[in-house]
This record gives sequence, C-alpha cells and structure tokens, in this order.
Amino acid sequence: IERYRISSIEPNLLTNDIIAFVAQSNKFMPHFHIPLQSGSNEILAAMRRRYKRELYAERVSLIKTLMPHCAIGVDVIVGFPGESEEHFNETLTFLHELDISYLHVFTYSERDQTKALEIKPVVPINTRNERNKTLRNLSFMKQQYFTNLHSGQTRKVLFESHQKNNMMEGYTDNYIKITTPFRAEWVNQLVDWTI
Repeated sequence: IERYRISSIEPNLLTNDIIAFVAQSNKFMPHFHIPLQSGSNEILAAMRRRYKRELYAERVSLIKTLMPHCAIGVDVIVGFPGESEEHFNETLTFLHELDISYLHVFTYSERDQTKALEIKPVVPINTRNERNKTLRNLSFMKQQYFTNLHSGQTRKVLFESHQKNNMMEGYTDNYIKITTPFRAEWVNQLVDWTI
C-alpha cells in the first residue's frame, strides 16, 4: 500500500508524536481530518467533548509548522441545542482564522434518548439551515484558497477507477481533488500532476 490517510481523529487523541510521525512518513499522506464540532467552548462542553478550541488550534498550528502543505479537514455541527447567534459567530470567526483546507458541515438533528434533547433553547430549523449554508460557503472559499496556494506545483495524484461522463477523479497527496478526461492506463496509478 502506497498511501495511508488518517481520515478522522479527535484532537485530544491526535498527539504531537502522531503529527511528527506523519511529517516524516513517505506513506502517510499530509492530510488530517479532525472533528471540531464547534468553535465555542461552551457548546463543546454541552456536547460533552473532551477538548477545548485552544487545543484544536494548537494541533492545527503544529501540523502547519511541520507540514505547511498539509490539508486539514474539519467536521462541524451547526444548530446544536443552546447554540446562540454569539456561539455560532464564535465558531465562524474561529474557523475563518484557522489555517484549514475544507469543512464537512452537519446540521444538528434530534436523536431519541440523547441528553441533547434536554438542552434548551432548541435552534429553529431555518436558523440551522442558514448557519449550514454560511459554513459551506466558508468551506468553498477555504478550499479554493488552499488549492490556489499550490497552483503550479507538481504533486502525485492517485486516480480512481470510477468514471462519470467520461471523466475521472483523483487526489493529490495533500487532498486536492483533480478531475480529468478518463484514461484507463491511469486507473489506480500515481501520476505526476501540475496543479
């Protein structure tokens, strides 16, 4: 196996040793996906997360110090019960200032028999949807910025076998998505690609 990715690791479990190991590895790709869920410590506590935003910022800072080209993806939940406009703006500002590459944004939905059902006030569905859209727009801008930072660089892309409308997709080592006309000889191959 030529490539490994750490697809999802909680910030409190992502140790400095793991980050340093990935920075030195030829097989572990410079790409982390690290759930955050909220940029508000108050909401993180309500979610019973075992970390604060300051720890998250420290992890991102160390990754970027050791691997400036590394992609960092973030999971975020909007509309968790009790999330005020102020809490949401804390999250938005935190993510805006953080050196990350993209977001996976989830809208909170009620689940039976969870403690979250006891938390008030409930965030209206339309507010949840608006917050989701705001963060998805931020993600798009972050992704464009990250890709543009690497414009002109040649990186190895692993192309996948799936084709749609005679096109194929692959990802650079640092998780920039590349789309190109399908070529059978490139399937499951590492190809040098200038971004």
